[in-house]
Amino acid sequence: MSENILELKGLKKHFKTTAGGFFSREKAVVKAVDGVDLTIGHGETVGLVGESGCGKTTVGRTVMKIYEPTEGAMLFDGEDITHLSRKDMKPFRSQMQMIFQDPFASLNPRHTVGTIIESSFIIHGVEPEGGRKKAIQDLLDRVGLNPEHINRFPHEFSGGQRQRIGIARALALRPKLIVADEPVSALDVSIQAQVVNLLDDLQKELGLSYLFVAHDLSVVQHISDRVVVMYLGKVMETATTESLFNSPRHPYTKALLSAVPIPDPKIERMRERIILQGDLPSPMNPPAGCVFNTRCWKTQAKCFTDVPQTVEIAPGQTIACHFPEPAN
Repeated sequence: MSENILELKGLKKHFKTTAGGFFSREKAVVKAVDGVDLTIGHGETVGLVGESGCGKTTVGRTVMKIYEPTEGAMLFDGEDITHLSRKDMKPFRSQMQMIFQDPFASLNPRHTVGTIIESSFIIHGVEPEGGRKKAIQDLLDRVGLNPEHINRFPHEFSGGQRQRIGIARALALRPKLIVADEPVSALDVSIQAQVVNLLDDLQKELGLSYLFVAHDLSVVQHISDRVVVMYLGKVMETATTESLFNSPRHPYTKALLSAVPIPDPKIERMRERIILQGDLPSPMNPPAGCVFNTRCWKTQAKCFTDVPQTVEIAPGQTIACHFPEPAN
């Protein structure tokens, strides 16, 4: 068994598109993910955060081989799965599952809950002990749903209940790794906490590893062991949750954290808020040098010409920045 359940080395995912619209012949490349290094240990939760459009969802979908990687390497439990065919990937698919962002769109409205979950058993030819119906009812019970609702359709459930069905489907084949793509962002705040606590409990019970993709930093802080911060397809900072939230060293991370509201009004009024100027650059034409140089308040000449190398600035904390923030 490998030390890490998942290891990404220089992962890139580029999409070819037309630069001038549908009728244009001019081709362009969207660098959605542009050289990501990431590891997830057994039983560990790694949060992947950043603004919309930074490439975090693309990383999750590339890990699941929904998208084929353009460059780099992906190792699952020590096995190289980067360029495996669909046939060769099948044994690995039972070990890695995905929870999708939208619980309304990810479930087939024409199928019952039982049929949706049973499809995993059918595709992989698995016959659970005690039969499929009992296994499905046990899964529903494990995620906090009534096992007797096996014959109901998705429209008969609330958003939070539908996401629990998605979690039950992901658990059906007893995977080692689950990629959770913003699993609570479409839910009410009161329901978010229930789903996050469920994922936490399931991890402790089953020894799961999570790649938790999110933009809500308060949720990430609650569930993650380590956090990876992305911007424009690149990793800006990686650290333990405690180190990242207590002492962010990359300017972009500091700006992100300054936007997280604090429930104490006195602290909220007094603390520094960092408002980034300008818009996120296009991944079709990212800035030269450091990709954050168009919005960073610490930019110097070097930032426009030299790509910052990823360096370990403290034990377990790495950043890609020429002029990091001082430690708190």
